[in-house]
Amino acid sequence: MRDIYRGLAVVAALAVVAVGVTLVLPSEPDETGTRPVAAPSAAPVSSGPVSSGPVSPSSPLASGSATPEPTVKQAAVAGDEEPVPASASSTPRPTPTPGTSLAPGYTAMEALYADARVPRLPAKLKRVTLPKAGKSVIKDKRTRLAVPDLPKPWKSYGPAPFTTRQVLPKPRTGPRGMLVSCPVPIEVQKNHRDTALLAARWTLNHHPEGSEIRWLGSQRIKNGWTLLYEVEYGKRRSRAAVMVVDSGMSKPALVFISVPDTQRNRWRDIPKVIAGVRVLR
Repeated sequence: MRDIYRGLAVVAALAVVAVGVTLVLPSEPDETGTRPVAAPSAAPVSSGPVSSGPVSPSSPLASGSATPEPTVKQAAVAGDEEPVPASASSTPRPTPTPGTSLAPGYTAMEALYADARVPRLPAKLKRVTLPKAGKSVIKDKRTRLAVPDLPKPWKSYGPAPFTTRQVLPKPRTGPRGMLVSCPVPIEVQKNHRDTALLAARWTLNHHPEGSEIRWLGSQRIKNGWTLLYEVEYGKRRSRAAVMVVDSGMSKPALVFISVPDTQRNRWRDIPKVIAGVRVLR
């Protein structure tokens, strides 16, 4: 009997050991069941290229700092989808470049006010005293304007890129006086005065580099607005005026006259032009 009990004890011990092994060994994964989702890593994932070379101890990667996010411009160059800025303050609009008609991200008037070459128009300016309009005119059918036909030494000249052009003899140095008309070459604004301001800024393209405006006069004219100003460039200057006139066409008409100080004896023709511009019937 003793041998029988001893044999039963050995069998019981072996059974206990087998159960323990079964509990310790991991079970096979269930291919049809849902696997647990791993928690995201606390370290940020870099959006830049992965370096294959050794990392310097002074490198941001070695210190554990995150790789800077690419700028909007970098993302565009890399061919990524158009990035969405985190906030308006993180993507400031660029400063308008002098000489351009419109800077990216700006309205025409915002670009005007940001241009250091064009000061703000004072609230009150002296009105220009206008003489009686002359009878001799040049008919500009494209703008439906009658432009004063100025006497000698003015003469008609090839109009392109304008629709009419008159010029003074070319001086030894510097620009010559000119009188031109054309449809306004800039963005039309809600009122004639703002359109005239943009037109005056545009006329700097026809003055020497580095030119700046100094306002002399601003007033309403029939069907439009006129601005009188001086354009200063170095030690020289020109006197100029723009007239924006609604002549019933798809765009208002522009008349622009500029006379340098080397021909200042013709400055008296500027008021004559302002007084003589009218809409054709």
